[in-house]
Amino acid sequence: MLPKGLLLLLIIIYSCAAEHETSMLPEAYVDAAQRSTHTNNWAVLVDASRFWFNYRHVANVLSIYRSVKRLGIPDSQIILMIADDMACNARNPRPGQVYNNANQHINVYGDDVEVDYRGYEVTVENFVRLLTGRTQNGTARSKKLLSDAGSNVLIYLTGHGGDGFLKFQDSEEITSQELADGIQQMWEKKRYNELFFMVDTCQAASLYEKFTSPNVLAVASSLVGEDSLSHHVDPSIGVYMIDRYTYYALEFLEKVQPFSKRTIGEFLQVCPKRVCISTVGVRKDLYRRDPHKVPITDFFGAIRPTRVSTDRINVTLANEEDFVNEVVQSEPRKQFKIILEPQFTAELIK
Repeated sequence: MLPKGLLLLLIIIYSCAAEHETSMLPEAYVDAAQRSTHTNNWAVLVDASRFWFNYRHVANVLSIYRSVKRLGIPDSQIILMIADDMACNARNPRPGQVYNNANQHINVYGDDVEVDYRGYEVTVENFVRLLTGRTQNGTARSKKLLSDAGSNVLIYLTGHGGDGFLKFQDSEEITSQELADGIQQMWEKKRYNELFFMVDTCQAASLYEKFTSPNVLAVASSLVGEDSLSHHVDPSIGVYMIDRYTYYALEFLEKVQPFSKRTIGEFLQVCPKRVCISTVGVRKDLYRRDPHKVPITDFFGAIRPTRVSTDRINVTLANEEDFVNEVVQSEPRKQFKIILEPQFTAELIK
């Protein structure tokens, strides 16, 4: 039997060798191991403002909703909160319709929008309960954020804000500290793998200043002391249609396909000051990966390994091997093309 001192020395040497071996793993292997924890995507999209003159905020959130849904995130994994339903507003000359541009090219309200929290349900309490998983008894499953340790979560906020707060319903506020506490609870309860925080409001960068939780990447439409501005007005209804930052973010997202190689790093640069007028703020010190190596679909798309085939397949075959042989022996595939309707016209505003 080995003396205790020698045994301890051998354990230390073995541990150091194992640590050295791990540190020498190929970078691609380590990166793949990190990505393997990501298994699903969720989106929480919130318009916190009310009243007809805030039409653009509803258009903002519905446009992001349309983009993430187009890229594959299902409604079952999207929580949509709209404080004032402009589609049903008495001042809307086009009932049941909401547009994000003056040319009225795309009705972003559409036929299949699933609003989870509407009107006076959009409160600070309900939002914090949603993030932390503390929803009240009787809350429908569709109104819960059922994310886990493998979830990448996109949080998008729009409305009216100031230094360190975002207004809800023009009657209450959520502070930057409350947001930070909510996200910290999410991390401690293993409710996300990585989190992308995106906010379009005045002095938006103040809302992520208190964050301390790991694996959080944040982008804001304006720095502290700056206003976020709207993009253009529709004279026929007398209100602004969309905010500048969200407009240019959507212009980028419309060029993204489900298997695109575009990155989050590119997305963070979509609105330079010459077009946004405000200065876009980015916080990435809490994020472990290089944003320029992170696919945009890690947050705005869905993880869904899919095989598309135009071949005839016998679905009654007994085992997987027969199934593969049947596919291989079938006729060559025909070429096909998926056509997605663009969200913006070629020349939106001249």
